[in-house]
Amino acid sequence: MKAENFNANRFVLDSKAAADLRAKIKQDPQAGLKEAAQQFEGMLLQMMLKSMRDATPQDGLMDSDQTRFFTSIMDQQLAQNLSAQGKLGFARLIEQQLGRNLASGKTDATFSSLDVLQQAMLAHQTASSAASLPMGAERIRSAPAISVESAGSAGASGSTSEFVNRVWPHAVEAANGIGVPPQFLVAHSALESGWGKSEIKTADGSPSYNLFGVKAGRGWQGASVEVQTTEYVDGVAQSSREKFRVYSSYAEAFRDYASLLKNNPRFSGVLGQKDGTQFARSLQQSGYATDPMYADKLSRIINGSTLRQALVG
Repeated sequence: MKAENFNANRFVLDSKAAADLRAKIKQDPQAGLKEAAQQFEGMLLQMMLKSMRDATPQDGLMDSDQTRFFTSIMDQQLAQNLSAQGKLGFARLIEQQLGRNLASGKTDATFSSLDVLQQAMLAHQTASSAASLPMGAERIRSAPAISVESAGSAGASGSTSEFVNRVWPHAVEAANGIGVPPQFLVAHSALESGWGKSEIKTADGSPSYNLFGVKAGRGWQGASVEVQTTEYVDGVAQSSREKFRVYSSYAEAFRDYASLLKNNPRFSGVLGQKDGTQFARSLQQSGYATDPMYADKLSRIINGSTLRQALVG
């Protein structure tokens, strides 16, 4: 009986795909290797299709941000389906190369190579998702104000505990609305604001209370502030000035964050997540941020000792 093809039966925006593939690699390295190679081939095909689209004039009557968005999704699905058919041969070459390590007992080298493939695919998926969003959609901050390393370097210091105590009640309320543990939201706000040390300020230096780096899109009717931030375009960091929302309180910021996740279909994979690592991956896969290491940074805060010590202290 022919085995079910993992990639052929997956919708390209399925937020569980990466986690399911990693689990399969652990259970059956040979089968997991085959599917990872197919996904990587699909990524290359999608890049080729994107280059072809970019070279085509886009000034027709039916051309718009919305049509380009759905065309991008169609191209990603097409590339995935083509790679699953196995007719191009590139995936087979990757599988054969890594398979030699597996056959010779070099499992560590094989898993290391698979990790590199998955990081490349995750970075590409995140960049593609963010780039394909229509202009009317809400875009989120692309990179945290401070790196996760510096954010947690001081351990559970007094300032860290004060930050957690300050936002905890609002995190509990917001978390109940989206079905996730409140510590996930505390961790997310800590990543975006550097534990409150790098919170976005307004023009006169007062707090914006924007702990999640939510941008002020076309639909935002409230106050906003323009600041310098970092965008990742095709995996390359670029500096740009963007407008961000200004709130009247942390309570309003958390409520708006929960509303954004709950009411936007692209964040459906985030809702109800009980696993911290998957919560972080789902956020990245949905296009919350363009930083290719965003999920890893958030996951390390969620699962790290700094947050645990602050919560109990």
